[in-house]
Amino acid sequence: MSKIEAAVRPGNMPRAQLAQGGGISQDRFPANKRNPMAGTVEKKLASLGITLPTPASPIANYVALVRSGNLLVVSGQICFGADGKLVAKGQLGGSVSIEDGQKAARTCAINLLAQLKGALKDLDQVKRVLRLGGFINSAPGFTDGPKVMNGASDLMVEVFGDKGRHARTTVGVSALPADAAIEIEGLFEVA
Repeated sequence: MSKIEAAVRPGNMPRAQLAQGGGISQDRFPANKRNPMAGTVEKKLASLGITLPTPASPIANYVALVRSGNLLVVSGQICFGADGKLVAKGQLGGSVSIEDGQKAARTCAINLLAQLKGALKDLDQVKRVLRLGGFINSAPGFTDGPKVMNGASDLMVEVFGDKGRHARTTVGVSALPADAAIEIEGLFEVA
């Protein structure tokens, strides 16, 4: 495991240290009034067989998320699975297939949801997925990045229904941290 993989693997740092060392204190995002239907999103995730991992810690001088009013911006999440290993490593259009890229994008979306859950405690507090920004580690000439990003977009719609439909940007890049195939950031409206 590389130093970067070790630094960003889920559960690498206790929450108390995360809050002190560049992460974000969970107390900064108190849950608003309890929704009588609380747990709807978590039930949907469970029905899809998805268990959210411990949110990954930042590996540089940034925080995992920032809230301003009802907007929550989640920093880019790379495609580390719950086991701390990359779901897809390398370039799309090279050693990574579109199908594997879609799985990696779905994993990034799961990691975005884990960050949201850590901050909000209740994913039913998400009013709308506003935007996803995807970075696709692409071989020269690879133009199917939007197909790859559908792995993340499809999950947001599966989980949140119409509230999961969002604006999106997909950008092909020549490299990502740890040679991850995908990195995705998100903007959410929250209660």
